[in-house]
Amino acid sequence: MKKIILTAMLISAGLVFGLKANASGVGYIDYSKVQENFSFAQQAIKEIDSKALEMQQYMVDKEKQYKSLDTPLKKQNFEEQTAREFKLKEDAYMRLRSQKEEQVYNKIQAAAKQVLVEQKLDAIVDYRVIFVGGVDISDLVIQKLKSGQY
Repeated sequence: MKKIILTAMLISAGLVFGLKANASGVGYIDYSKVQENFSFAQQAIKEIDSKALEMQQYMVDKEKQYKSLDTPLKKQNFEEQTAREFKLKEDAYMRLRSQKEEQVYNKIQAAAKQVLVEQKLDAIVDYRVIFVGGVDISDLVIQKLKSGQY
């Protein structure tokens, strides 16, 4: 009976140490660095910024039109109409921003998952979580993204 228990303990210890030997530990990623070096992300940022500038220009144009109105009733109607139109533009902007951010995140995450498998890592965390140790995989993820697979 002792031999069976001892054998079971040795097999369990061997499995635990064997599994640990296959894993390389924890990787960490600097998401903002990856984003800065990912052309798709840069294009998404440009689209979002362009939409924001469009909204600012819209408000500048509406302000000029407002100043040219002569009666309080016309001004009130104009304000209400402009508020409705701006709300629609703002909603469209928020949808675009959310959609683009999600697309960028999904592409970066897919590349990071591939690096995780290739490097045999246990997990990947944000670089701000790591105090000491870990493996920086930011450049590996950037290389994956630049390869055009994502």
